[in-house]
Parts: sequence; structure tokens; C-alpha cells
Amino acid sequence: MSYNVERLKVNYKTLEEFKKFKEYGVQELSMLEDLQENIIEDNCDSPFYGIYFGDKLVARMSLYERNAKYDLYFDPPQNFLELWKLEVLPEYQFKGYGKKLVEFAKSFGAPIKTNSRMKSKEFWEKMGFQTVTYDMERDLGQNPLIWHPDGVKEQKTNS
Repeated sequence: MSYNVERLKVNYKTLEEFKKFKEYGVQELSMLEDLQENIIEDNCDSPFYGIYFGDKLVARMSLYERNAKYDLYFDPPQNFLELWKLEVLPEYQFKGYGKKLVEFAKSFGAPIKTNSRMKSKEFWEKMGFQTVTYDMERDLGQNPLIWHPDGVKEQKTNS
């Protein structure tokens, strides 16, 4: 089956679709509040991407561009993507939707940082992400994982 990743519009239709995820997902993963804060106009560039099955949003993620001056994860420091809150509705899990979203993010060719949530570390490792060397000040209790294109490596911290 073929499906495409789409940039989601910041509008009330998408807001209604996000409410379906909140019913199934964990509060921490909900992007509902993020979307509500970004509803300005229907065609603004949003950080939200998703996959529809028919007319139903079944998988989503947010993907933020981060400036090199905030990069604490890659060597040399550079612009990177932060992939947040990837979620697939329960009845659509294990069908390749999450993988498709991650492959879409990788297609930008930039390093990616994410966090393992809800026992998802195995998924991220299958997708080629690596656990970073934990730094208490930098990671603040998060469990960051990184993916990098060739020529980029983890930035070592001064611990």
C-alpha cells in the first residue's frame, strides 16, 4: 500500500484530527496544545506532518528546524532537525506508518535528534538512531537519540 507524508495545515480541521490522538495517546505526546498555539492562518508553514488513510489522519509527528548555535549533539555543531511526538493510532501501528514518517524526516539530509518515549527505543534503533552519551546538564532527564548522515558524529561533551 502506498501512502504519503503531508505537511499538515494549522487549522481547525487538523485540530479535530489531533483530538482523536489525544483520546488514544499519552498526555505527554499530545500535539493538540502545540497546534492550538499555532492556529493563525490555514496556509502557514507548520512543523506538523502526517499520513492519512483515506480521510483519517492515522500517523503524525512534529519536526522542528534547530539552529547550529543551539546544537549540543553533533560534531561539528550544525543546523539539525528535532523530531517530536511521533505517534500512530493504535489500530494502525506495525504497518509502516512510523517508519515512513522517520524516512521522510531523514530525506532532508540533516542530523536528527529525538527522544525515546513510551518504550519506543527499539523502534528508533531499528531506524538507525543511536543513544547519545548521557550528559545530565544537557539532557535534563530526557533520553535523546540521534541520527546523522555520513560525515557527522556525536558531539562529545565536557563532563
